[in-house]
Amino acid sequence: MFTGIVEEIGVVRAIRPGQLAISARAVLQGTRPGDSICVNGACLTVTALDGGSFSVDVMPETLRRTNLGGLRAGDRVNLERPLAAGGRLGGHFVQGHVDATGRVLSLTPEEGAVLARFEAPPAVMRYIVDKGFIAVDGVSLTVVEHDATYFAVSLVAYTREHTTLGSRGVGDLVNLEVDTIAKYVERLHPGRGMPGEAPEPAAKPGITTEFLAEHGFGGGLGVPPR
Repeated sequence: MFTGIVEEIGVVRAIRPGQLAISARAVLQGTRPGDSICVNGACLTVTALDGGSFSVDVMPETLRRTNLGGLRAGDRVNLERPLAAGGRLGGHFVQGHVDATGRVLSLTPEEGAVLARFEAPPAVMRYIVDKGFIAVDGVSLTVVEHDATYFAVSLVAYTREHTTLGSRGVGDLVNLEVDTIAKYVERLHPGRGMPGEAPEPAAKPGITTEFLAEHGFGGGLGVPPR
């Protein structure tokens, strides 16, 4: 579990089939092989440590669903270690399971901040609400506006300076993860399932006069007992 608060920007040192090597400093403190690190919003397992860098394996599924497949040596990436028990939750609960990719639509300066609009697929937009959370390349952000096809966030100077979002341009591909709480709420809502699933049967109504009569409690309710 992560929080979407980027600890540092790493640099891709080498790319091998199914593997990335990334230079870093802060996230290496206390990290051992087998630990997880969030790279541009994708939770990956550290397979090796080499001084000032770490290596991670990247599965084909990860390459299909994220922008990691487009990385080149020298590219910068957002890095975050998992949330420690008792640590501060400065952003929101981020699993590191990228839902889809989106693209930068526009970047508009706005009184010291930048209003960034992102195009996103319907599978993501169904969970977007005003003032709700969204993780963009692993950065926890608050939605300030949206319609059926896009959402917007406000990027303050600190976020632009300490994450890769400050160097993103129009048309760039970004990783998106919606608030996992929204998924559970949808799953638990009567008659609603997850994307691609058949709707679940609607929940049966609660206690009614018909229910009481069927179970022998019709007296005094205007329903003859059975």
